[in-house]
Amino acid sequence: MLLYPAIDLRGGRVVRLYQGDFDKETVYGTDPVAVAEGYAAAGARWIHVVDLDAARTGTPENRPVIAAVAAALAGGQARVQASGGVRDQASAEELLACGVDRVVLGTAAVENPELVCDLAGHHPVAVGIDTRGREVAVRGWTEGSGVDLLDLLDRFAGRGVAAVILTDIGRDSTLAGPDVEGLAEALEATDIPVIASGGVGALADLEALATLTAGGRGLEGAIVGKALYEGRFTVEEAIAACAPSG
Repeated sequence: MLLYPAIDLRGGRVVRLYQGDFDKETVYGTDPVAVAEGYAAAGARWIHVVDLDAARTGTPENRPVIAAVAAALAGGQARVQASGGVRDQASAEELLACGVDRVVLGTAAVENPELVCDLAGHHPVAVGIDTRGREVAVRGWTEGSGVDLLDLLDRFAGRGVAAVILTDIGRDSTLAGPDVEGLAEALEATDIPVIASGGVGALADLEALATLTAGGRGLEGAIVGKALYEGRFTVEEAIAACAPSG
């Protein structure tokens, strides 16, 4: 299982939102490029970057920052997976042109699934599915969609999507542990590689995710944000926990 350290951007700064609430923001830094370079130097093979402003409004306010991160990591240090406000082909292709290795579509996956499938036929695309219970949320977690998680997974079966990123909003930035049962249900329901996000607060959480199997397979990766910023463990320790022996 791969570790995806997360860099959430708002106004060009590195932040975390508690349970997706834009009024509950903690700022962890003002130099996202330095944070990304630190993660790569510690051995991370992927960096997960989120434009929170774009996720809420659709306006790519942090795209220059994402481009700077991608440029700093070019040449094999680490690959960049970017999300937030990618709701049309132009936005996806602009991010890829900036050097991003994989784009993540969330709201568009609910409102325009054919766009996601078309893009996935030509570009490395992941689907970001953010849920409260089983309901999928959209527009930076600010609105419910009425769409069920498993129904949305069905839409993308066999359509070339590189991965699905499942975020339990109620656990995000809580450090209270991931929704292992929900992730197992998703693994059973889809053949698409699954990346877990939300709730990781200890190395034991990563170990539980790394050993989780359902439907004859395990998770492709785990996204970790706040636990790294809060010093619960290091990137090196997290990578080791993601690759249990035996």
